[in-house]
Amino acid sequence: MNEKFTLTETEAASYLGLSRQTLANWRFQGRGPCYLKLKDSRAVRYRLSDLIAYQEKSVIEPRREARP
Repeated sequence: MNEKFTLTETEAASYLGLSRQTLANWRFQGRGPCYLKLKDSRAVRYRLSDLIAYQEKSVIEPRREARP
């Protein structure tokens, strides 16, 4: 996967099925996927690999109950 491929805030939010404001709130709160802040700019970008990694860390395995 090309590590240089980045998405805008809007594209990243769409990819994750979230609103752009949710991503902005998460950045402010110090949570959510890793992001890039372009130097001397307010522009924020997300690497596709970071979005995929964030999704993978969010996977919850169903808990299997022991049956008698």
